[in-house]
Amino acid sequence: MRYDPDRHHRRSIRLPEYDYSLGGSLFITICTHNRECLFGEVVDGEMRLNALGEIACAEWGRSAAIRRELEIDAYVLMPNHVHGIVTIRDRGVGATGGRPDQAFPPHPRATTGRPYGPPPRSVGAFVGGFKSSATRRINALPDTTRTAVWQRNYYERIIRNDDEFERTRWYIEDNPRRWAEDEYNPDR
Repeated sequence: MRYDPDRHHRRSIRLPEYDYSLGGSLFITICTHNRECLFGEVVDGEMRLNALGEIACAEWGRSAAIRRELEIDAYVLMPNHVHGIVTIRDRGVGATGGRPDQAFPPHPRATTGRPYGPPPRSVGAFVGGFKSSATRRINALPDTTRTAVWQRNYYERIIRNDDEFERTRWYIEDNPRRWAEDEYNPDR
């Protein structure tokens, strides 16, 4: 079926006026499909990863390592979600991998009006790449072929100042200890 902008549209939870490829920090949360506890369990306030959790954790680090335009700060993999702080470096510091004055190419949607996914070098591109690579590796394991791993989309909050950055970092690092009260805990 061909793309029809009048019929094929999804409600976005992104801020329409915010350019997510510009420099800045965001607190992101990515949940598993149906919020299933796929990645391990919390025991005595400490996250214990299983094989799927090890894969997801490794892919989080790998996804960040191959994207020079991003910097990963605190993150935690929980049984059914990931929390992390992602900072997009300012375009002027060589995020393109070339000269600082080199322009980003226009996003395909800007010229065609058709949806082609998130803009390159954005948090959306990072999340999409992370989800894709983690899913591919998880589904390569025996007995997990074609397993739905992630819920569609992700949540983000723009971190506006240093104080909010530190509070968010503490929240992420303390998340396993507070699992019993966590809104994503199915046993709460």
